[in-house]
Amino acid sequence: MTKTFDKSRLPSRHVSVGPEKAPHRSYYYAMGLTEEEIARPFVGIASAGNDSAPCNTTLNAQADICRTGVTESGGMPRRFNTITVTDGIAMGHQGMKSSLVSREVIADSVELSVRGHCYDALVGFAGCDKSLPGMMMSMLRLNVPSIFVYGGSILPGRFHDEDVTVVDVFEAVGQYAAGNCPLTELTALEKVACPGHGACGGQFTANTMACVGEAIGLSLPNSNMAPAPYKSREEIALAAGRQVMTLLEKNIRPRDICTRAAFENAARVVAATGGSTNGALHLPAMANEAGIAFDLFDVAEIFKSTPYIADLKPGGRYVAKDMHEAGGVYMGMKTLLDGGFLDPNPMTVTGKTLGENIEEITWNPDQKVFYDVSKPITPTGGVVGLKGTLAPDGAIVKVAGMQRLTFSGPARVFECEEDAFRAVEERNIAEGCVIVIRYEGPKGGPGMREMLATTAALYGQGMGEKVALITDGRFSGGTRGFCIGHVGPEAADGGPIALIEDGDMIVIDAEQGTIDLDVAPSVLDERRKAWQPRQNDYQSGALWRFSQNVGPASKGAVTHPGAAKETHIFADI
Repeated sequence: MTKTFDKSRLPSRHVSVGPEKAPHRSYYYAMGLTEEEIARPFVGIASAGNDSAPCNTTLNAQADICRTGVTESGGMPRRFNTITVTDGIAMGHQGMKSSLVSREVIADSVELSVRGHCYDALVGFAGCDKSLPGMMMSMLRLNVPSIFVYGGSILPGRFHDEDVTVVDVFEAVGQYAAGNCPLTELTALEKVACPGHGACGGQFTANTMACVGEAIGLSLPNSNMAPAPYKSREEIALAAGRQVMTLLEKNIRPRDICTRAAFENAARVVAATGGSTNGALHLPAMANEAGIAFDLFDVAEIFKSTPYIADLKPGGRYVAKDMHEAGGVYMGMKTLLDGGFLDPNPMTVTGKTLGENIEEITWNPDQKVFYDVSKPITPTGGVVGLKGTLAPDGAIVKVAGMQRLTFSGPARVFECEEDAFRAVEERNIAEGCVIVIRYEGPKGGPGMREMLATTAALYGQGMGEKVALITDGRFSGGTRGFCIGHVGPEAADGGPIALIEDGDMIVIDAEQGTIDLDVAPSVLDERRKAWQPRQNDYQSGALWRFSQNVGPASKGAVTHPGAAKETHIFADI
């Protein structure tokens, strides 16, 4: 043990210090702790590890290695687990309604465990899409010294001598439906696309939010892009355990790190890497936990002025392993900072500023993943915010890798994803139309499903940029094509998307950032008078509770007021 700590101001004093806490200490003795160990700070180690999917299968082992780092540095590690809903498995059926809800459950469960047991610091391990923002939300909510650790990405599969990911399998389903892929090919692909442990390899939601963890300062520099099977993940877990004790010693907390400028940096990195549109949902949700006003329009404004510099799947050529070998996300941040696109001043979990961390990085001109900002792939970001008569509260589209940035066509309206997918599968979608999938928003779904099954099938049929798709639901980070999500207000709240009829003309301009419904206001007024709210099928349980409390997607689809309304911070109890 290298440090000793005064627990008189730490939360764990409430369960370990003084004669009146003898009953509490008796439980720790029952678990084999000594008097000296009980006197140390208690560090929660939260793991989203489970057997649900390869994204999560190494997390418990990494969390256990973290224990050693905490112990060596004078802390007492206390590991616990939380849930995940793995989007690749939940995709394309009713299970996806649970995905976004799980983000709130993860944040809530980590909060409750830390509050209930009075932990002084937190290290969180997450691997699949919603577990990353959920874990970081809990850190900002509790505001105890914290470090976020990503479990790492999967290595790419190999098929016909090319790198493949699970998105290739989703798209192959569309090719199969179109008669362009024999069942034997599809079966062979599914068996090799995901070769082992780790989260989806492209710049989908998990890797996007892993980049956010580093950009916003909650993760150790260049720690998150190391693939899950790499031995270096053990070193990262050990280092996180040691460093969280340094943060505790110096009383550096998540809200000291995640300032408004840090959120702006994170949004820049999402856009610059062509990241998932879900970044525009999770960043506002994280900001809510810190009491920072940062909504979809703030994110979109940053996206608008950020160059797209990372050649990553699904719009580009490379995966997370390649980003790691190119120097990690810090290599991309190096050129962004040099170009004036990042604020160097926010603090990070190293105890240094982001700029000081980046100073230690040397630009590698031989790597192929990141372009210099002076010669970007495109001059504006890979993700674009939209607003107009169809989406007064905003919408979002991922344009990375797209050739076409404007689209207009007649609406083809569906009341749920299953109906739209069936029409796609049956080749009952005409070129030039705008597919509308509604009542899939946070409240109306409930749960704001992702639509990867439908969008990938369209792309697999060669229809990816021959049609557009809009929804009040979400898209996977693996989605590509003219797919617009987060349309607000959502249909369940009577937004304009609820009033669209088949044949209405919809006009989209991702260059100007507009999305409009070409229907006379007087006609919409008449439709609005006739509109009736719909009742979904989830009238009890967790999905009902979520639908009763959830706010708009433009503000992160959060379920509580956040730090703006709090009267105390847990870390100060």
